[in-house]
Formats: sequence, structure tokens, C-alpha cells
Amino acid sequence: MAVTQQEIESRLWDAADELRVAMPEAQYASVVFPLMFWKYLSDTWEHHHQEFLAEYEGDDLSAEEAREIEYRDHQSFEIPSIHPGTVHERRASWSSILATITQPGLGQRVRASLQAIETANPDKFSRLFGSMTWTSEEVLPGEVLAAVMQAMDRTPKMHEGNMSHDVLGGAYEYLLKRFSDGSGTRAGQFFTPREVVELIVEILDPKSHESVYDPTCGSGGMLIASANLLKAHGGRGYTLKLHGQEAVQDTAGVARMNLFMHNLTQFKVEVGDTLRDPRFKKLDGSVAQFDVILANPPYSLKWKPWTSDPRAIGGTAPSKSADWAFVQHMIASMAPKKGRAGVVLPHGVLFRGGEEGAIRRGVLDGDLLEAVIGLPSNLFYNTTIPTCVLVFRAPGTKAPERQGGVLFVDASTRFAKATNRNILTESDIANVLAAYHSTFDTDGNPVDPDGAGGLAARFAPLSEIAANGYDLNIGRYIKHVAAEQEDLGTLIDAYNIARAERQKAEQRMLAVLASAGIEGFDE
Repeated sequence: MAVTQQEIESRLWDAADELRVAMPEAQYASVVFPLMFWKYLSDTWEHHHQEFLAEYEGDDLSAEEAREIEYRDHQSFEIPSIHPGTVHERRASWSSILATITQPGLGQRVRASLQAIETANPDKFSRLFGSMTWTSEEVLPGEVLAAVMQAMDRTPKMHEGNMSHDVLGGAYEYLLKRFSDGSGTRAGQFFTPREVVELIVEILDPKSHESVYDPTCGSGGMLIASANLLKAHGGRGYTLKLHGQEAVQDTAGVARMNLFMHNLTQFKVEVGDTLRDPRFKKLDGSVAQFDVILANPPYSLKWKPWTSDPRAIGGTAPSKSADWAFVQHMIASMAPKKGRAGVVLPHGVLFRGGEEGAIRRGVLDGDLLEAVIGLPSNLFYNTTIPTCVLVFRAPGTKAPERQGGVLFVDASTRFAKATNRNILTESDIANVLAAYHSTFDTDGNPVDPDGAGGLAARFAPLSEIAANGYDLNIGRYIKHVAAEQEDLGTLIDAYNIARAERQKAEQRMLAVLASAGIEGFDE
């Protein structure tokens, strides 16, 4: 009997809830996901092993022949033995270790099993399970680990003969969201709300056999959503070549497991700092290029600016904020003929001056920015500020009617209130997409306002943007953007910019007065 989505989600949460006596909810993911994936691998291996035994029952095969046939025709990965050749030898499987659950040293046996699986399958599972610090008795007492495993063992067998990958992947996503809802700001490091991901993926519209890249991939949700959307539109999601880079090793492991759970195998997830050490490169050392690039990078990240880097179009982002550095990396990563990129960032990137203003001008003069979409506040787990989606196209690849300008869409008031945050509904997403795909008249207004999903939208020519000092603040181009939607951080940024400009003007005035011999105006 097939397993229902609700049943597996309920059982898995019961297992996760056993951790409440040992650690905060923010840390559940580092324990539950490796255990869940280990059980999935073990159940899948055992399922195929039983199929092999049934097919060759009664055949006189040597151990070597049996192993060769099984791994050639039935198994796609290996579950090896731990402590081979000793009295402690046992298979590194879930059921084998579960049988020893009452014996001391459970965490050590779990760690040895996961490491053995990684070692035996370097092409598939290298560094998959992360740092595994939770296997230490000091971090997670053995009796708590045993309780988690016993509760998870009540989950039905996790193999394709018992549940679909849609159910399994859905359960993984359920836990990600549940952990994020419970752990607040810390969750933002690896989980982007799925409705925001859906909006960006719908805009970029990946096609079969294309390459997709997320330079700050977190749990891999944007990569998975790309495949799911393609499948929903009648394409072949499994043909996408998925690439991700993540700075945190354990989070990269979460992404790899997430992709496997969704039956997506054409992927590479690398660990490292994307800005300092991009892991996907061409033979000449330049960054690799992809058809679709999408990201929700860490906002206003302090970083060490590049001293000389070909990605630095228009200049180098300041050390206090790497927002535009991530954008520059994404632009450099766009394939020349059909590359497109979508990124979520705070509104400050639209108007901050200095180095960021210079970068913004370089991007706009290159006609690389296609659209700015203002989102509501409090959509994310790690910040309440309103954000925006920026859409970029490779040089010369914008549609003719979108060349020489930028589309602005205000969706800041379109949301529904949930328990801990605001959410975009399916209707909200559809309205934003309608506005994005609208046709605009010579004044930049929608030809059919009703067809723009009821949202305020306008196409502004580059000449108008240049006249505004390359400021992309949505309120400059859509006049009725509600003032109450402006967040405190945005207002502070605007104040600091205005204050700096006033100080510069005062210095120029004092210099002119001093040169004319007029003193006494410096108070």
C-alpha cells in the first residue's frame, strides 16, 4: 500500500521532536536530514537486494559473481561494511545499526556508517553528510539519538516500491519549512520561501537540457523548483544540469540530500565562498557560464572586496555590503546567447550611492537589467524588510521592446498574512507574472492595465533613469508606491545618502566663500 504524504510527514516530525530535550529547533536539520537520507539509502539498497535475490534464487553463483551482477543490474550505490574482518563487522545500513541501539557507542557507529557510505561512493556521496558533530555523545546523548532513530524507524520503508519520489521529496521540503517556521532568523541561511522561489523560476522559465546555477544554493530549493516547474509545464525536469555552490558544508549536504530525494541526479553542489573562490570555472580560469542563474544571497554581507577581478563590471562593491558583488558574479555567469538571471535583494541596492551607484550605472549602461519587482515586507524568515527581485539578461538578448530601459513592477501590497510572516499566494504570483509579461505603450504604461494583474507597472527608458542619477527606487517611476511600504532600513539608507550629499554641498559652498575672502560661515 502506497504511503501518503501526510503519514510520512507526521512520522518524520515525531522523530524530529525527540530532539527537543537536547537542542534548539534551529539545529534539528543537522541531525534529522542525515538520518532520514541514511534510512532512504538503506531501504532502497535492501529493496533492490531483495529483488536481486528473488531473480537469482536457486542459481549457483559465487560471492564474486553475485556481487558483480547485483551492482551491475540492481544497485546504483554501495552500502559497505564497517569494521571489516573483525568481530564488530556489520553492514553500514540503518537496520544493522538499529539492531545495536541499546549498546554503548551508538553515535560512533552511526558516524562510522555514514563515513563508510561516503567513502564507498565518492562520485555520488562525497562529503554528503556534513561535519556530523551531532554524533558526539557531548552534543547529542546516545539515548536521545536512539529515541530519534526508533521514532524514525516507524516511518514506512523509504524506497520507490513503497513511495514515490514526489512524496519523499515533499516530506523533505515539509521538514525544511517546519524547521524554518520554528527556528526564525537562522533558517534564512538555507531556506527561501517557496512562493518567492516559484516567482523567480516562473520568470526565468528554464527549458529542457538547460543548465541552472545557484551561487548561494542553501538547501537547493531553487534548483529543485526549476526542475519541478519544467515538469509541470510538460518538459523534462530531469534533463536540467543543476549546479550550486554553498559556503556552509552542512548546508551543502542538506542540498545534495534534497536533490537526491527529489530523484534529481544531474547535479553538482560545491562548497566554498562564491565571491572569493568560485568553484565552477572554465579551462581558462574564468567563471563558468549557465543558461539560468538564480539566487537569494545573504543581504548586506561584509566582505573583502576584490582587488582585480574581471567580474567587477562598473567597479567593486564596498566592504560593508557584497550585494552588488553577488549580482556581478551572476552577470558574469550568464551564457552569452540565452543567459538570464534572477536575484532577491533588499531595496538599498536600488539607490545606494558611492561604489554601488557606479556599479548600477555600469549595469544599466550595458542594458543588462530587464526588470525590478518590488515585493512585500516580512516575506522571509531572516528579515522583515521588503525586498525586490532583479531580472537580468545577457548582453543583446533582451526582447526588442524591452531594450533600452527597465520594467518596474510594484507588488508590495500583494500578500496574505500567515502565522510568522507574510506570504505570496498563487493569485499574487500570477498577477506579478501578468505584469511582467505585459506590453507597454510609448509612455511606458501597460497597454492593457487589467491584463497587468491589477499591479502598478511601468517601463522606464534608460534616458529617464540616467536623468534620475541611475537611481532605481521604484517610487521614482511608479509614483503611487505607498510610503508606508518603506522599511526603516531603507529610510535610514536614504537619510544617510542625503546627509552625505548635504555635507558635500556645504563643503563646496564654504570653499567658494573662503576663496572670495568671506569668513565666518563654518559654524
